[in-house]
Amino acid sequence: MVSVKAGIIGGAGYTGGELIRLLLRHPHAELAFVHSESNAGKPVHAVHRDLVGETDMIFTDEFEDSGIDVLFLCSGHGHSKKFFEQRQVKKSLKIIDLSQDFRLRGTYFREFTYGLPEAYREKIRKSDNIANPGCFATCLQLGLLPLASSGLLQGDVHISAVTGSTGAGQSLSATSHFSWRNNNMSVYKAFKHQHLLEIRENVLRAQPDFDRSIRFIPYRGNFTRGIIASIYTETGAPEKELKDIFRAYYEDSPFVFISDQNIDLKQVVNTNKGLLYLEKHDEMVLVISIIDNLLKGASGQAVQNMNLMFGLEERAGLDLKATAF
Repeated sequence: MVSVKAGIIGGAGYTGGELIRLLLRHPHAELAFVHSESNAGKPVHAVHRDLVGETDMIFTDEFEDSGIDVLFLCSGHGHSKKFFEQRQVKKSLKIIDLSQDFRLRGTYFREFTYGLPEAYREKIRKSDNIANPGCFATCLQLGLLPLASSGLLQGDVHISAVTGSTGAGQSLSATSHFSWRNNNMSVYKAFKHQHLLEIRENVLRAQPDFDRSIRFIPYRGNFTRGIIASIYTETGAPEKELKDIFRAYYEDSPFVFISDQNIDLKQVVNTNKGLLYLEKHDEMVLVISIIDNLLKGASGQAVQNMNLMFGLEERAGLDLKATAF
């Protein structure tokens, strides 16, 4: 079986930490190094303290691409472009970027494929460079793309979604520290969240004639992990037909499931799953979509993409237990 050697840039944050945990346990991957300029020389377990006894790796501030097959970029937005500007990286090295730097259509120095396996699985298998989707973008597109692929987005789309505090990153800010976030909720970036750009691009790929608004209200939740989104839009299709469309769309997707019962975050937290639930109310279809923002919304999806790129079983290293009860 193929053994993939991987390196991580930006390994001290939440997504970097999740990626380290996944790769250490992956049956066909070997973690060669974890890069962090701010933590160079420290043991990895000094930052990710649950890894005491799991690894003796030391953070490095040096980069060497000769001994690895794939490089994961987990630094903040804008830093991936800077990384390539400041270093010579061999063209044969496969790249999986978790920032938003290469998600939108454009001309880059490398050709990037948008890394949503449920929409672009076969293209990902043939690609050398992947732009991992955003966490909100993943959750919302899982609920929208089956409708778009069937030409059923005819009216405006309305979305409310709540994300856990890890979605804001590990750096302390006024809206992420415990005293403010605990027992609290707030709206932010109403109607102008940056993930709307990639969502609209991919909806238009699926349904080129879509010309209506996608109205998105994001909330900061008072919990740590997960995203729950309610998506509703007008459609004349009956509920059974809609459920059949969703099940057919995800028939070959090992991580996305349509539930006949209403869903809750505990079902997906600490997993790479996406769960969907549909209801029809008069002419409105309501789609509820849930994911773990750090796994299916970030590092788990990155490993899923790595598996596809290297011809591994898509679920390899991702059979994770939900934290429910």
